[in-house]
Amino acid sequence: MQHPVGSPLPPPHQPGHGPALGWSPAAHHPGPPQGPAPVPPAAPGYPTAPRQAPAPHPGPGPAPHQPPPAPAHHRPAPAPPASAPTMPDTTGHVPLPPGGPVAVPSVPPATATAAAPDPTTTTLAVLLIGPAGAGKTSVAKYWADHRRVPTAHISLDDVREWVRSGFADPQTGWNEHSEAQYRLARRTCGFSARNFLANGISCILDDAVFPDRPVVGLGGWKRHVGPGLLPVVLLPGLDIVLERNAERSGNRRLTDEEVARIHGRMAGWYGSGLPIIDNSQLDIPETAHLLDEVLSRSIASPPAW
Repeated sequence: MQHPVGSPLPPPHQPGHGPALGWSPAAHHPGPPQGPAPVPPAAPGYPTAPRQAPAPHPGPGPAPHQPPPAPAHHRPAPAPPASAPTMPDTTGHVPLPPGGPVAVPSVPPATATAAAPDPTTTTLAVLLIGPAGAGKTSVAKYWADHRRVPTAHISLDDVREWVRSGFADPQTGWNEHSEAQYRLARRTCGFSARNFLANGISCILDDAVFPDRPVVGLGGWKRHVGPGLLPVVLLPGLDIVLERNAERSGNRRLTDEEVARIHGRMAGWYGSGLPIIDNSQLDIPETAHLLDEVLSRSIASPPAW
């Protein structure tokens, strides 16, 4: 059997299913109406109600009076179809407190019975400083993973490398472009840290901050995060740093000369008043545990920086 050429036919009516949504016979088969559509036979096993004949005409005489249709602007709006219920749109409506400068952590009153602050359950902002190969990123990730409160880890190098095309690699020479991308990444990290902390999530950042550039380095972090940022220096011996740097790849691996130069500049943190951890003989979990002890003392007596 062949069908006339034209638009496709609607799917066949099956028991328990209504007509296909969005299909209109008039839209697919234009032309004058052809009379009432034939009633399909009932499926076996499904009783159907008897078909009712049309009501008989009351006979000769005028048809009963019908009220005129209401104006369009007075007609009630049609009800939405039952198959498409309206759902409340709640996506993107979670209120978030704005991120402001991070204040210094509150310290309990100094009494004989006051216990030392527990850094594992306190919302903190930590800056882990150290040369390339000191293990900053590894320690920061482990410390964030094993805390008893929500904690985020933000690495400055990761954020700098968000720039793909046009990335200014400092290894090819420090210039205005690498300086601008560094400052932009540091400001982005600061905004992110403030937003996390405003919503009850601690944050640890890691960066190779030099003591001989206080305005650009440590001062910049203080401006972007707040005075409550707790800096800690991670400074193992030069031989350990060279060994760890040799295991790196890509643009994270530096020359031995560059590593030695950076390590020499980092030695200026001694005598600065900042807490320093020598993790030359410590593994990552031991260093993270010592970091908690250092932070507990920093909360009780914040360093002047």
